[in-house]
Amino acid sequence: MTINLSEMFLDPAILASGPAVGWPITLLFSLLLVGLIACLALEEKIHAKKSIIAGSFAVVCLLAGTLCGVLSFEDIVVGSHEIRCPSGSIEVDFANPVEIEYQDNASVETTQHFAIVEGDGDAGDEQGHAGEDHAGDGEDSAHTSLHVDGHRLRTPVYIPGIDWSVIAIILGSSLFVDITSKSGLFSWIAIKVTKASRGDPLLLLFFYGIMTVVFSAVLNNVTAMIIVGSLTVVSLDKLGRREQLLGFLLIEGLLTNIGGLLTLISSVPNIIVGTVAEISFVTFFVKSAPFVFVATLITLFMGSILFKIKRLKTDTEKSEARRLVAGFDENDGVESWGFFKFAAVMLVLFILTIATTSVLPGISNLGMGFVAMSFAVIMLWRYKSDVNQFYSAVDWDLLGFFAALFVVIYVMEHAMVLHAIGNGLQVVLQDFKASPANQADATVLLFGSAVFSSVTDNIPLAAMFGSILHDLGTPSDSTLWWSVIFGANLGGNLTPIGSASTLVAVTIMHKHKVPMSFMGFVKAAVPYAVVQIVLAVLYVVYVLPYF
Repeated sequence: MTINLSEMFLDPAILASGPAVGWPITLLFSLLLVGLIACLALEEKIHAKKSIIAGSFAVVCLLAGTLCGVLSFEDIVVGSHEIRCPSGSIEVDFANPVEIEYQDNASVETTQHFAIVEGDGDAGDEQGHAGEDHAGDGEDSAHTSLHVDGHRLRTPVYIPGIDWSVIAIILGSSLFVDITSKSGLFSWIAIKVTKASRGDPLLLLFFYGIMTVVFSAVLNNVTAMIIVGSLTVVSLDKLGRREQLLGFLLIEGLLTNIGGLLTLISSVPNIIVGTVAEISFVTFFVKSAPFVFVATLITLFMGSILFKIKRLKTDTEKSEARRLVAGFDENDGVESWGFFKFAAVMLVLFILTIATTSVLPGISNLGMGFVAMSFAVIMLWRYKSDVNQFYSAVDWDLLGFFAALFVVIYVMEHAMVLHAIGNGLQVVLQDFKASPANQADATVLLFGSAVFSSVTDNIPLAAMFGSILHDLGTPSDSTLWWSVIFGANLGGNLTPIGSASTLVAVTIMHKHKVPMSFMGFVKAAVPYAVVQIVLAVLYVVYVLPYF
């Protein structure tokens, strides 16, 4: 018997879209998410590390997800490759399951392991086996994707829920920076920057702020924060201004998310929404650069005022600062010039490789996490017999927190919590078609995406909002796309868990004995975030329509 796959998938009797989730279950998991946020806010009163709090909620969410039937425990197919053709043109003869027949009589020899996806062609959305088929998107299908070869793999349900790329980037970058700092390179750079500022705290703040934005635009935000944060600590220690470390690190953490708006590839939400909206790289830069420039200056000026980071005024202060800076010797921290030069070359290569990962053959498939870990391994060879000193310095609490948080968000997606948010948004925006540039809709969407991005992973949220706007037929020149882009990025500045880079900034504070709690961060960061988001609304509503 020969079965036409497209007909089989569109048959309502066979179509399966996963377990249905009722609103009581969605409400239950929404409350769990609120509980996690509340416990993190009360971290100091609970006297528990972030990893323990998030890990406990991850355990509860996984157990609840299993008992409520919202999680899938089927095997996955790995190592397969994709065959694409127009929808309805693939037929499988189950009497001879190793043969796949096309309407043009072409054939491909393969194994019995394959997965079929109907719809927009996103590889790997659904996976299965002969006789264990999964549904696709349905009647809007433009083509069929058939994944052949590979093998079936049973893995714990929480493993694919963790964004291992982020974990690898944090671990690899941290190890790389720690080892590179042993060469004296960071101390050398920090002293050079400090000398350029002539010891003036405000100039130093602007130098590091601009460096943060530029690094965040071309590197991963986490990597940018780790590098700039390390340099900042050295500079302020040299100047004897360690009391200003809180202000510098907080401002730099906030600026990573502003720098992440500069180009199409600066952050994952940019890539997701920009691709769906068909925004080109050049168009993205031209439209976002004015906002990034203004928002950076405003953030730096606000930081200088709120944290009382001022320019040196009197001649006595200036002469004392010049005398102090003149006494700095950038060569003091260099023990081996050979290792120094090697570390300098590796740092340049690291930045260039991270910045061009998406276009490098082979490496583009492995991702930035692979790049960070690879450079860490190369640098570890310098201390090959004494690597434990670097392993013990890794912030395992940070890594554990991220892993657990990803698991919680993964369960929330399956429990339709994010889908419920999207449905609410769709109701609010249901009349936008009459006015694609409606100011109220753009404002609501930007504020909404910012608020939700501050407490959930902005990657699935951006994907969900982008999909909703696409389904509603939003034109590519609509400002609603930019509302999602700005909101998803800037929302990370509202809370320390809103983005990985702000959490890294808090971690650097703790490492250097600067007290900063969850609520302490919120209180300090909200004024900046509110100004940035309001500025973004004004920019999207009143400026972008004229580009």
